[in-house]
Amino acid sequence: MDLGGLLSGEELIYAITIPLSTSIILANLIIILGIVWNRQLHNTPNYFFLSLLVADLCTGVALPFIPLMALNRELSFSSCLIAHIFPNFLFLAFLFNLVMVHYERYICILDPLHYGNLWMHRSFPLALLIVWAPPLLYACLPALGWNNWAEPDWDGCCVGNQNVDGNCSANSTACCSYKRVFTNEFIYLEVYGLVLPAILTIAGMTGRVLCITKGQLRDICRLHRSVERGSKASDREQRLNLRYTRCVVAVSLTFLACWVPYLIYMHVCIAFLLSETKWNSTTHIILSCTGNGSMAVVPMVLGLSNREYTEPASKLLRKIRDRVWRKVRDPNEVSV
Repeated sequence: MDLGGLLSGEELIYAITIPLSTSIILANLIIILGIVWNRQLHNTPNYFFLSLLVADLCTGVALPFIPLMALNRELSFSSCLIAHIFPNFLFLAFLFNLVMVHYERYICILDPLHYGNLWMHRSFPLALLIVWAPPLLYACLPALGWNNWAEPDWDGCCVGNQNVDGNCSANSTACCSYKRVFTNEFIYLEVYGLVLPAILTIAGMTGRVLCITKGQLRDICRLHRSVERGSKASDREQRLNLRYTRCVVAVSLTFLACWVPYLIYMHVCIAFLLSETKWNSTTHIILSCTGNGSMAVVPMVLGLSNREYTEPASKLLRKIRDRVWRKVRDPNEVSV
């Protein structure tokens, strides 16, 4: 069944992204409140993660608007820039925050003795400036003149005042699309100069951490055997190996489920951009929604897997459950 025949482009985008966006926003709010309420979590590493959660929360809010950038809409010059620059800035800020969080945890495992003397801990405001300011500066480059707005309106939907040459003026209501806001060079630089290196850096640091963990686990098992004076693996070693295997499986599945769809979407878009061919809008919408949405789930996985972050919400849910259960068992009970 062709979804595009049943729903328009915007309706299909909202149908896919609104449930996903709502889940991302609620999950991030739960984790943020868990960090804020627990004073033991008020330290620099969790502040970095809190910055990532804020960026992911903003990405969840902007998620329905990201696929809209591929649709042609009649907007003025300033409105078109805002509709493209702001979601792009939030996406890049989310990616920079994600790299910073992975780097901070990577250094913690790689060099734990000097972990407290990291420049990120000594200059936390500078670290926040690094993960928020460069994305904003790069995203605003189209507003500073690096755009295709002065080019002829090849989509033929310029409405309003036109220049002498027949091009859309800055005050006219014109066909707003990503091709008019982002140049090909801008897209290539963002994809292959920022996004792809960031994803490969995260994957490399994660793989390196797993290798270090495997070596430490091997040393622990060797030390345990020397103490126990046994040649066979004990139950404790088997449990440690099983836990490590589960960790590797979880990391692999997270990468496959969260990053692979976005990588596929990114390279498909670049391939069609190079060929300059028009393709099915329904396919583009589905790939865009699933790709960007799956990537925004990464902080949720990191946060919800930590019981310290979810403990306040768990306690609140248990209190509500117990209160409802008491009322069901004794309807005449009067709460004080």
